[in-house]
Amino acid sequence: MNRYRINLRQATLLIIISLICLIALSLTKQWTKNQIEHNERAWFEAQLNVLIPATLHNNTLLNDRAFVADINDLSPTNQLSVYRARLDGAPTAAVIHAITPDGYNGPIELLVAVDYSGMVLGVRILNHHETPNMGDEFSQPQSRWLEKFEHRSLTDPDTRGWNIRKDGGDFEQFTSATITPRAIIHAIQRTLDYYQRHRDLIFQTPGSP
Repeated sequence: MNRYRINLRQATLLIIISLICLIALSLTKQWTKNQIEHNERAWFEAQLNVLIPATLHNNTLLNDRAFVADINDLSPTNQLSVYRARLDGAPTAAVIHAITPDGYNGPIELLVAVDYSGMVLGVRILNHHETPNMGDEFSQPQSRWLEKFEHRSLTDPDTRGWNIRKDGGDFEQFTSATITPRAIIHAIQRTLDYYQRHRDLIFQTPGSP
């Protein structure tokens, strides 16, 4: 009888310890998930604030987001996520979150920032599957290749110029690659085309959390 009670106590204690461990693991997992989400949100907000100068906005870019219909094949979901910049309520710039499927090894995800007139303020690559050596040319925060797009617009260069020089365009390729730079250049061009055609829609669409 005493041995039965001892075994029961041991089993009960083991169950209690197991429950405590499960609760601790669950809390740790939730905390880690929340911390990761917080860090990702902070990193993404930092990218937006780098692309849009502080002189162009006094709103919180991350909170002024809209989803607009995609007709330029810039998103696999047929919706574009756009972050709007406003200065005292007046629209000044936008950051369009685009994805091109035409990369050498898969989709390339990018942010294209434009001022209200449609001039490129900056471009950032968020995600890609290209080979590491190739990716270094355009995925670094201070990519000199991406800087070549700053101050350009849909008409500067003209339609032919929005290509690599090998194809008669204005932009250099990097290393021996042609597919990846073509994909990025054409994605930026299509983004500018979309912005020019739908600027009013972009700034008038109600925001989404």
